[in-house]
Amino acid sequence: MSERKVVKSEEQWRQELTPAQYDVLRKAGTEPPFTGEYVYNKESGDYRCAACGAMLFGADTKFESGTGWPSFTEPAVAEAVELRPDNSLFMRRTEVVCRTCGGHLGHVFDDGPGPGGQRYCINSAALQFQAAKVTPGGDADATGGAKAGGGGGVADGARASEQPASATVSTQHTSDTR
Repeated sequence: MSERKVVKSEEQWRQELTPAQYDVLRKAGTEPPFTGEYVYNKESGDYRCAACGAMLFGADTKFESGTGWPSFTEPAVAEAVELRPDNSLFMRRTEVVCRTCGGHLGHVFDDGPGPGGQRYCINSAALQFQAAKVTPGGDADATGGAKAGGGGGVADGARASEQPASATVSTQHTSDTR
C-alpha cells in the first residue's frame, strides 16, 4: 500500500461526502446495478475520484459491459489507482482503490475488451464526471485546453496499457459482484 496524499478523519469524510459516496468510498460498499449516475453516460470527458478529485478514467476507455456499473478498459494514468487482492464474500477479486485518498472504487476483472483484457467495474458514487470542453479548434478536452497530439487527455503519465506487465495484477473471479 502506498502513502496517501489526502488523509482525513472518518468524521471529515462523513461531512464531505454524500451518504452513498461515503458507503462506497470509505466502507467499500456497492451501489445497486443499473442505478448509478454514470452507467449510461456517453459524454466526452474525465472521471475523477468523488472524494479527492484525482483523475482516474477517461471517457475514451469507457464501454458498455452490460453489468450495471460504469466499465473502463484501463485507468487514465496507471499510477492513479492501486489494485489489491479482495477475498471477501467468498470470492477472489481484485479491488480498485484511489491511490491519492484510498477510496474504494470497485473491482477489476479479466474479461474486458481492451488491449489488456481488463474491465474496471467502478461505482458511479465513487466518481465525479468532468465533461470535456470544446476548444475553438473543435478538439474536446476535459481540462479546458487543446489536447497535445489529440490524445486521450493523459497529461500526468502513460495509460495503463503502456505500463509494463508487472504493473498489472490479475486474479480470477467467480462472480460479477462488485
